Amino acid sequence: MAASRSDSNGKVHRGEAPQGGSAAAPGARLAAAFEAVEKFPALIESRARVMQAATAETARVGELVEAVEADVALTIAVLRFANRTSTGSIGGIPAAVEVLKPSGVLAIAGTAPVFDFFESNGGWELRPEQFRVHALATQQAAARIGREVGWPDRDELVVAALLHDVGRLVISKLHPGRRAYFDAASRTPEQRLREERDQLGIDHALVGGVLARRWNVPQRIAVAIERHHAEDAEGLAALIAVADMVAHYSQGEMITPERLRLVAKRSGLGFEGLRELLYELPYPRERDSRISEPCPLSSRELDVLKHLSEGMVYKQIAGEMQLSVSTIRTHLHNVYGKIGAVDRAQAVLTARDRGWI
Repeated sequence: MAASRSDSNGKVHRGEAPQGGSAAAPGARLAAAFEAVEKFPALIESRARVMQAATAETARVGELVEAVEADVALTIAVLRFANRTSTGSIGGIPAAVEVLKPSGVLAIAGTAPVFDFFESNGGWELRPEQFRVHALATQQAAARIGREVGWPDRDELVVAALLHDVGRLVISKLHPGRRAYFDAASRTPEQRLREERDQLGIDHALVGGVLARRWNVPQRIAVAIERHHAEDAEGLAALIAVADMVAHYSQGEMITPERLRLVAKRSGLGFEGLRELLYELPYPRERDSRISEPCPLSSRELDVLKHLSEGMVYKQIAGEMQLSVSTIRTHLHNVYGKIGAVDRAQAVLTARDRGWI
């Protein structure tokens, strides 16, 4: 409907928008930005790997989890749908896959919008590939720090790390053209956060926490996303803060060294541990780390775990190894206890990460 206004003589002018007005109310614009983030594109390669793992003769759950955890859009979608289905609050991808089953994840991936390497921004101020690279660098750093400090919940840690900057996507939709907010080359994360607060009255960390609660993820993940730039960040938030700064540093971007040292200390990562992290992370050193970590599992336990990683169920593994199903369960129970896993998906991922299978 056309707007109306009165001039100084009381004459009504129709068809003119109020000066300084906006076509949509702020609340509607925010809701639209939230919905846009929920339709953020997945990388074509990630979707292909999900579909390959889910449609194998026997679904390869470990590979399915890995592919989802490596993609921002798929992680968002899988958690959203799992939390609609579950009575509890799910914060890890292995648990979400347990709820949705491989067929459910396949359906989500099959309808997801996608982008490919080297493509243009696809309508996003913050390019999907640029966002993906930093999210994965932060996730990798967080996983490394988590092992160093003995963080108990690996699944929620990697989700919080991957989604820590999801509020930036909302900011980019609400305020296109404000490139200063995304200039990591010449501004530290704290400087950019301050500019968001001063000029917009909000910041991406706060918005990210709102989004996480909208998706019904556990409160501890939402708080970590919301507070990863806070001066007094502790626990998961401090760990994500360190990982975020290390990721920026490894990509040649600006950070404040004093703040990195302070937050590392709050996260439980000592000075020597931080130095080792800064040295190792820019380079692919998986082979070295795997060799340095001996496997605590017996050959029989490893065989069971290998079959599990191939998507076999207990009965199939028992038939293959000529053992009873109860014996297979006992072996897996021992595996979980030895490597600190809570379920089969985490056990497979841990063993792969450490080079045991």
